[in-house]
Amino acid sequence: ERERIARELHDTLIQSFQGLILTFEAAMRRIPQDQPARAQMQKALSRADEALADGRDRVRDLRGPMSLHGDLASALKDAAHDLAHVYPSVTVEFAVQGVARVLHPVVLEEAHRIGREALTNAFRHAGARHISIEIAYGQSHLRLSIRDDGTGIAEDVLAKGGVPGHWGMSGMRERAQRLGARLMVR
Repeated sequence: ERERIARELHDTLIQSFQGLILTFEAAMRRIPQDQPARAQMQKALSRADEALADGRDRVRDLRGPMSLHGDLASALKDAAHDLAHVYPSVTVEFAVQGVARVLHPVVLEEAHRIGREALTNAFRHAGARHISIEIAYGQSHLRLSIRDDGTGIAEDVLAKGGVPGHWGMSGMRERAQRLGARLMVR
């Protein structure tokens, strides 16, 4: 059922949205460079591109378990690399502490999805210029820390556990709970 919903979303909503973006881009090119309306249209199109990318991420999440191969650091580097194409002014630093080990596939997938959501938030919403990712392997634990120098999260949003109608923060919390992990957002 999840795969059917993902196909429907991709084939209808996502494709229609992409078509609208292309139509608006063509219209924007007809507006002279010196007109304020062109800058407004460019800003709106940037936000539309972000929304489209977010929609594609959600469709990918619906498609079922990811077949991650390799380690958590590689998977998160790939996610950061993908986001850096859209946000080239952001720098990302990686650090791994301890001895990396093979993680259970469920732990790898859930940690990756939590990390990817945190990265997406830092790139898209925080206005970060620098993001650091640290993975620490301990004797009996794994710690994933993602920090950025962005605007931070509003106290009311943090208190509510996220933005109403957006599921990123609650999804991170649910994934952490499934693992018996603790999620801290500050």
